[in-house]
Amino acid sequence: MPGDLLIVRRTTRSGAIFGGDTPPRLLRTGGRFGVLDVMEGGIPLASATPTLRSAHPALVQLALAVGGFAIGTTEFATMSLVPDMARDLQISEPAAGHVISAYALGVVVGAPLFAVLSARMAQRSVLILLMTLFALANGLSAIAPNYHAMMLFRFCSGLPHGAYFGIAMLLAASLVPVNQRSVAVGRVILGLTVATIVGVPLANGLGQAVGWRWAFVVVSGLALLTAALIASYAPRDKADSNASPLRELGALKNRAVWLTLLTGAVGFGGLFSVYTYLASTLTEVTSASSHALPFVLAVFGVGMTIGNLVVPRFADRALMPTAGFLLLYAALCLAAFPFAAHALWSITLVMFLIGTSAALATVLQTRLMDVAGEGQRLAAALNHSAFNTANALGPWLGGLAITAGYGWTSTGWVGVGLALCGLLVWALSGGVKLRR
Repeated sequence: MPGDLLIVRRTTRSGAIFGGDTPPRLLRTGGRFGVLDVMEGGIPLASATPTLRSAHPALVQLALAVGGFAIGTTEFATMSLVPDMARDLQISEPAAGHVISAYALGVVVGAPLFAVLSARMAQRSVLILLMTLFALANGLSAIAPNYHAMMLFRFCSGLPHGAYFGIAMLLAASLVPVNQRSVAVGRVILGLTVATIVGVPLANGLGQAVGWRWAFVVVSGLALLTAALIASYAPRDKADSNASPLRELGALKNRAVWLTLLTGAVGFGGLFSVYTYLASTLTEVTSASSHALPFVLAVFGVGMTIGNLVVPRFADRALMPTAGFLLLYAALCLAAFPFAAHALWSITLVMFLIGTSAALATVLQTRLMDVAGEGQRLAAALNHSAFNTANALGPWLGGLAITAGYGWTSTGWVGVGLALCGLLVWALSGGVKLRR
């Protein structure tokens, strides 16, 4: 409608509006009213996309979380389907396990690739495209005729992962006030955490009942549902005419971006070190039956979910202190793991606590929104490449400790070391902030 306005206001990082000689600027929009927040120095925050009243934040967050649920289900459920895939494709279980590595490699490659190439596309359009590609790749995984085809299709399935989460979180943050960004980001990640509680057991049960291929069919259907929900509820934003791949790549010149990514790549590795060898620890150390594993994994998922519901509220008040606290808290929980591993009740409790520390992903995602400048998409997507690096680093170092004869519980001490190294990088990152 003619005369509708976009208010451009300058804010501090905490969300306080500048006064005095910096009054809000009024710009014409495409027929709606919105607010564009600009932080100190005139650099747009993640909320720089106009907050349109026609877009209901809760519905958009739900749509984006469904995509996270699909991604979390296929990422974690594949691990439990490896024996069935090995028998069907007539390969060994270690060879079948390589399809998990292929997916992770796809995440690492696809996150920056899609973020840069889609720089001039509207967020809504990119998200629909990414979920469509994700649906196609998982559908092809369901009909893979042999091992080599499966490796290719799993690699392709991982390509949209990082870019989807990165752009989805930017979109979610753009629809809420600046001081609610971490909460919005956490709600998008809830889709992934709920997948560890609901999606993975259901996919595993479906795979055992009617065949592992049907698990990928369901994931493909969830991806198509996500694309439809985004098309229905996400605001029709316009592409930034000044955006370009080179401008996105400019984020790589920022030392604070690299330190934030390194914090996640190292500090988060401890969680994966313990999680990867949990099944063997339960069997060899706890002397629990195989039926205990799904229960402990579900409790771990509950911890992740609660962490992403509670921690972002503190992060929106004190972002960097919350990140530092989480790393120290994770180190303490991981230090308790070797002692708790001898009883089922205690290892279950500790895994729940370790799961709550996974909210670090949400906190670091918000941190990147503050330091990435004009390279928001690339930095947001690279956060998921960093966490997949942690997913490779933690299990590798944990495996070295086990092979060296330190026992299954040594993964906890490996995790402590990684969390403390992440805390050191966090301290350096805070130093960069203070100098600036």
